[in-house]
Amino acid sequence: MRRMAIGIEYDGSPWHGWQKQPDGKTVQNRLEQAIERFTGENITLIGAGRTDSGVHAIEQVAHLDTTVHRDAFSWVRGVNSFLDHSIALRWACEVPGDFHARNSALARRYRYLLYNNPVRSPLSRKRAGWFFRPLEVEAMQDAARFLLGEHDFSAFRASECQAATPVKTMQDISIERQADLLVFEFEASAFLQHMVRNIVGSLIYVGKGEHDPSWIKTLLEGKDRNRAAPTFMPDGLYLVKVRYDAKWNLPQSTPGHHLAGR
Repeated sequence: MRRMAIGIEYDGSPWHGWQKQPDGKTVQNRLEQAIERFTGENITLIGAGRTDSGVHAIEQVAHLDTTVHRDAFSWVRGVNSFLDHSIALRWACEVPGDFHARNSALARRYRYLLYNNPVRSPLSRKRAGWFFRPLEVEAMQDAARFLLGEHDFSAFRASECQAATPVKTMQDISIERQADLLVFEFEASAFLQHMVRNIVGSLIYVGKGEHDPSWIKTLLEGKDRNRAAPTFMPDGLYLVKVRYDAKWNLPQSTPGHHLAGR
């Protein structure tokens, strides 16, 4: 038996999220089916994290155990031949048996793309969120600084979230404007369900002038989801990268992507 790690890119708009569901309309369901056709074995994938319905991934990471011996190139080409156009393996490699896609991860990085223009763009549909009013980026940047460090993120947690604790460590945040596109980046030890979309929604409230930047600090301290902004649309959210210790020697790509705001 050998353990394989794989890097997966997917367009989440046709799928009901990553996590396997009885209806079979998830990325994990579809990917397991493709790998089983390639290997001839029953396969269970363990992903680095869940993405919700409509959320995309530039580099999701998963692992599986198999008796099949093929080189990395054959894994990528072979599995992709059984996949829909919306999902693709980017890389594959053999890893030590104690590697775990979820438990070995040091951090996850998400990107949110927001098209900020009075008129919606058909070309950004399902690829970016949209907000039609002007947004003050500097105010949102000031507000985002309150999120850095270890906090109880209950104010930005979905009611159905199953995480053992709402306490997470936000390691990095950036917000940049590229013409009509706002690019939000968040890196944390782990994320709660809907956490990024809930934060983006609240930062937009700051950006449009409804609240000052310190409101984000008030929300954190209050730990009340009902006081924060509604969950923002999933269209512009991308799992960009899962970060691991260099000892695993994964062939991961850089977190940029020409189709996702960088």
